[in-house]
Amino acid sequence: MNGGQYEAGARGPTLANVAKITGYHVSTVSRVLNGSTVAGVRAASPAAAERIREVARELGYRPNAAAIALRRRRTRLLGVVMARMADPVLATIYEGIEQAARQRGFHPLAVNSWEDPDTRRECIEALMDHGVDAVILGDSTVDGAGLDLLATRKLPFVLVNRGVEGHPSVTCDDHAGGRMAAEHLLDLGHRRVGVLAGLPLAGNAIGRTEGFLDAFRAAGHPVPAERVVRSTFDIAGGRMGAERLLRADPAPTAIFAVSDSAALGVLGCLRDHAITPGAGVSVVGFNDVPMAAELTIPLTSVRSPLRRIGEESVNQLMRLMSGQPAQTLRLTPELMARKTTAPRA
Repeated sequence: MNGGQYEAGARGPTLANVAKITGYHVSTVSRVLNGSTVAGVRAASPAAAERIREVARELGYRPNAAAIALRRRRTRLLGVVMARMADPVLATIYEGIEQAARQRGFHPLAVNSWEDPDTRRECIEALMDHGVDAVILGDSTVDGAGLDLLATRKLPFVLVNRGVEGHPSVTCDDHAGGRMAAEHLLDLGHRRVGVLAGLPLAGNAIGRTEGFLDAFRAAGHPVPAERVVRSTFDIAGGRMGAERLLRADPAPTAIFAVSDSAALGVLGCLRDHAITPGAGVSVVGFNDVPMAAELTIPLTSVRSPLRRIGEESVNQLMRLMSGQPAQTLRLTPELMARKTTAPRA
């Protein structure tokens, strides 16, 4: 593309090569390509910056990551701890994190904790050993386990998906979402309901359950404690919890599960009992994963803005890293009513 102005050497294209072709000073080129500023001043005009990036792409220029890290005392790595990346909810949140991080010139490094406190601590230590500049935690528990490590090292961190009092987080407004699920079932005439409440230390499960129970209590139909069952967030947990609820006498006319994966387990359990979702027992999930709308009987679910949660967590982390206070954000959910809920028979 350069008409012979540049020939790749053993080290590949350099900042000087990009500067020569674009006509900008090498320091300007460096600030644009390495994402730095001088006293907060923009490195170049938008048109100039785009021209520099275009030439760099065509030449195949890549910054020397080790040199940049040494100069800035940064690695441009963001550590991300999730319970399990195979979970479609956490995977979608991570997509938002990755996209936003790369737009800021950072690269996420993700690990799974499997909801185990010791593994979570090992994950955090491993990320710190890799020199990450900051951490996003997607598996925090309300007791704040593991956060002392980050605080001691003064490493910036933001919680995502689950919040902990006193620490910046980006979550769905789980209490409001639980209330939406309850009001939907109340409007359909359901009074005898069961709840699959998730893990006892997970802030999102606690918020969703409390929002649901508060709405039923306010309507004059408190849910008995024996109809609130703790379960894991996965299909197996949903199936086991539903089996327990269906053994009650009388059985509930509707079940609220605090995750879509658990709700899928509920649907499997109903199928085994020859009960049609909606017509027999109504089912509401939470998060509205893409699969929910495509089931044979589409699942009613509370939609959480998952990708935006991931994106906003990076935005708040960047605020912390620039010396500004991070905000705790609770994003608004939306009820997606489908065929698994119907008026009480």
